Amino acid sequence: MRNIQDAKRVVVKVGTSTLTYENGKTNIRRVSRLAQVLSDLRNGGREVVLVSSGAIGVGVGKLNLSARPEDTQGKQAAAAVGQCELMFLYSKLFGEYGNVVSQLLLTRDDVENEIRRVNLLNTFTRLFSYGAIPIVNENDSVSTYEIEFSDNDELSAAVARLIRADALILMTDVDGLYTGNPLEDENATILPVVHGVTEEILALAGHSGTRRGTGGMVTKLRAAKAATEAGIDTVIMNGMNPENLYQLMDGRQTGTLFLRKE
Repeated sequence: MRNIQDAKRVVVKVGTSTLTYENGKTNIRRVSRLAQVLSDLRNGGREVVLVSSGAIGVGVGKLNLSARPEDTQGKQAAAAVGQCELMFLYSKLFGEYGNVVSQLLLTRDDVENEIRRVNLLNTFTRLFSYGAIPIVNENDSVSTYEIEFSDNDELSAAVARLIRADALILMTDVDGLYTGNPLEDENATILPVVHGVTEEILALAGHSGTRRGTGGMVTKLRAAKAATEAGIDTVIMNGMNPENLYQLMDGRQTGTLFLRKE
C-alpha cells in the first residue's frame, strides 16, 4: 500500500448503496463521517476529488417514490431533486470542517471533446489552487444514451485520468475483490493485490448492482483496468466505515489494491 500512502492527488468514488439506506433516504451519519475523513485528508495536504453517486437515490427518497424510476424522464427528474439535496448536505458537512466544496456535473462529451476537456482540466486545476474539494457526478438530468457514462465507476476513472491522479479509491459495500462469491463459497478470500485486470480477474466479478444503484463489481474492475493502464493505482474497499480510509492512507492493507502499469 506504499503507493497509496504517498498519493498526493486522490479521487474517491462512493456509490448510492454507501450513501443511502434501503428506503432511499440519506444515511446522514455515514455521509457526515465521509465528509470528516475527506476534510482531514485535504487538511493534511492531499488534493481530493469526490465522485459521488446518489442523486437519483436521494431524489427517490425526497419525493417519497415507492421505487427507483425505470424510465429516463423519471430518473432525470429524481436526479434533479436529489442533486440539490446532496450538494446542500455536502456543503454543510464539509463546511463544518472548514472546507469549501464545488459541484461539477459531467457528461461523456465533457471529457472526450478536446476543448471541453481542456476547460474542465483548467477548472480542476484552479479549484485545487483555491483549496476547494471538487464533488463530481454525472449530469443525469441532461444525459442521454449518446453522452452518458455507463455508471459513476467509469466516470471516476475518467476523472482520475483527466487530472492525472495518483490514486483512485472505489468505495463500495464489499471488502474488496474475492476469489469467489463469499455468500456462496465459505473458502472465498480477498485478493490483497492484483497485477493487471485480466479476463480471469473480470470473471471473478458478478454482474449485480443494488436496487438503489447501478453497476456492481464488474464495473469497478473495468474502472480499475482503465485507471491502472493510465498509471493510476486503484483500490476497491468497503465504504460502510469511511474511517477505513485512514488505514489505507497510512499504508495498511485495506481492500484490494490494483497496481498501476509502469
